[in-house]
Amino acid sequence: MQICSVCSEQTPKYRCPSCRIRYCSLGCYKKHKDTCLPAEKPASQSPASKDAAGSAEPWSVEDLLQEDDIIDKVLLQRLQSLSQSTELRDLLCNPHLRQLLRSVDDAESKDAAIKAAMQEPLFVEFADECLKVVENEGNALTD
Repeated sequence: MQICSVCSEQTPKYRCPSCRIRYCSLGCYKKHKDTCLPAEKPASQSPASKDAAGSAEPWSVEDLLQEDDIIDKVLLQRLQSLSQSTELRDLLCNPHLRQLLRSVDDAESKDAAIKAAMQEPLFVEFADECLKVVENEGNALTD
């Protein structure tokens, strides 16, 4: 059984997109992000990320569902709870946040784009709210 790399107390639910350590909560992520050192990409991934056009290969949701790290997955029911959040809807009314989300979605390097977006307080607020909704839904499912 694995434990959180930050607090060493809980079972980790998430993985840092930059350095790939596992953490259990938003609090642990906030503690970790200030000292995060991005992991280098393995050599086996380099050819796949650089094709003749210089862009990354396209990916789909199915590709993500085939990954081995089930601990990093969020149940569809929990993801659907995001659509019910009034706080998220209010945040998404902000045109600057929508532009940040489009830039992350359009980026070739999603990790780099998210890391850059996390420098924006508005994006951090959005990410925090998403985690709060998903974590609260997870607690409701286990109660």
